[in-house]
Amino acid sequence: MAMDADAADTVVFEAPAHFRFYKSGKIERLNRPPILPAGVDEATGVTSKDVVLDADTGLSVRLYLPNLQEKPSAKLPVLVYFHGGSFLIGSAKDTTYHTYVNALAAAAGVIAVSVDYRLAPEHPLPAAYDDSWAALRWAASAQDDWIAEHGDQSRLFLSGESAGANIVHDMLMRAAASEDDGSPRVEGAILLHPWFSGNTPIEGEPPAATMVTGMLWSYACPGAVGGADDPRMNPLAAGAPALDKLGCVRMLVTAGLSDGLAARNRAYHDAVAGSSWSGNAAWLGSDGEGHVFFLQKPGCENAKQLMDRVVAFIAGA
Repeated sequence: MAMDADAADTVVFEAPAHFRFYKSGKIERLNRPPILPAGVDEATGVTSKDVVLDADTGLSVRLYLPNLQEKPSAKLPVLVYFHGGSFLIGSAKDTTYHTYVNALAAAAGVIAVSVDYRLAPEHPLPAAYDDSWAALRWAASAQDDWIAEHGDQSRLFLSGESAGANIVHDMLMRAAASEDDGSPRVEGAILLHPWFSGNTPIEGEPPAATMVTGMLWSYACPGAVGGADDPRMNPLAAGAPALDKLGCVRMLVTAGLSDGLAARNRAYHDAVAGSSWSGNAAWLGSDGEGHVFFLQKPGCENAKQLMDRVVAFIAGA
């Protein structure tokens, strides 16, 4: 039976200042950050450009090239970045992510490839995962002239925050499962406040956090088997693929220790570190900080310490 108009317009979930979900399945995105054009950043000297990878789906990336005036022949690590936003909001081109990735490219001296994947609910998962995998393979293939000329394909890194860090995990599992078909070899993975959940709270996790993340996951991936215990959302769920074949050599997991997701973040790190995976897993918790605080407060001391740790990780420390 068709839903009447009043029922369809009922708000069933609202994240203030971010989005509203209606019973009809429609999403209303609120207070979207401005979209910034690519170009030269005068403060950092980083140059950015946009590249469309698939005109049919709209998949695109924004690339960032640091200032090479002093070392024009330098070969730089390549870092593929996946933005967060519960798979529902955000863009590689908006002011939040453009500002952060621009600063990261400058500080770490990397060519950054920021992925503008399709969003749910208009494009439910696995669309974002599939777009991200296509973008990762494109970046690793050095089809772009910046990457071909200035990139060191043997030093490939993945990073993302929140849902973007969730994507990083999925990329590592895909890389592990696809070793025989020329999948990218990833040196390091940086999971910033990863968005993981489950159907049941774990020790130290506020039940409200479990409820909210599970609800958002149901909007992003309505066909998920097992709800929030889908292995893509809960890598530690019973029956989830083993972590011992993660497709990277090194990993850094971070969390804001006042974030409702902190317990999950720590549990993920500990599970990876305690598995038979042959790589090295590092941890950084930021005292007194909430979820992705470094995007809202990039100038605070903890954000600076986090950026320094990420830069050191990429450098090999």
